[in-house]
Amino acid sequence: MNNWRIIPLQEFDGFTNMAIDEVLSTSIANGGPPTIRFYSWKPSAVSIGYFQAINDEVNLDGCKSNLVDVVRRRTGGGAVYHDQFGEITYSVIGKQELFPCDIIASYKLICSWIIDSLGLLDIPAEFKPINDIITNGKKISGNAQTRRNGVLLQHGTILHSVDVDKMFSLLKVSDEKIKDKIIANVKERVTSVVQQKEISRGALYQALLDGFTKDKDYITNQLSDSELSTAKELAISRYATKEWNFMR
Repeated sequence: MNNWRIIPLQEFDGFTNMAIDEVLSTSIANGGPPTIRFYSWKPSAVSIGYFQAINDEVNLDGCKSNLVDVVRRRTGGGAVYHDQFGEITYSVIGKQELFPCDIIASYKLICSWIIDSLGLLDIPAEFKPINDIITNGKKISGNAQTRRNGVLLQHGTILHSVDVDKMFSLLKVSDEKIKDKIIANVKERVTSVVQQKEISRGALYQALLDGFTKDKDYITNQLSDSELSTAKELAISRYATKEWNFMR
């Protein structure tokens, strides 16, 4: 059995969140323990996939006026709005050999920990390839993954609440004429924990802790001063820069 490291829920800005994932990935590549961390975004943020063009995906003026950060992820996928109070985000980081080689199988394994967590709240959920979790036919969690230097990083969101109108005020829709139809469609396809049951964010977090650590040997500790200072430097030197965020 591998001894996992669990990093409890903390709030950071989007640039620091992405930098922490990279710092931990480097540490694990150099022999550090596989790690699960939980976090939220302060202030709220939009993250875009590594291969996306920021001007095509994000209403930058809207983000600026709403004091919402915009940051490029190291993982692929689409643009995501991360509400400070509306979700809990996780990262799972470990050597690739801990996970199935097949990408969908690895998604299914890690997503099963979310499904177990929701089950503890009596919210039935299932994995929908490639990387979604649905409950009662609606998406409640989206996930993204990258593999670099022998390390797998998967992170994703579990929606505690969701404001679709605000989301689409910050994300761009290619054709404004069909924007209302898209928003209505998303409202039909996306759900959140509180839409399923009256459960507090704290109760959701405890369920995630229990579900993710099930059958694992683990230790719990905070980010070290060194890890956090390195991440903050990397946030400034890379993730908050125009060169990184506007590379496409």
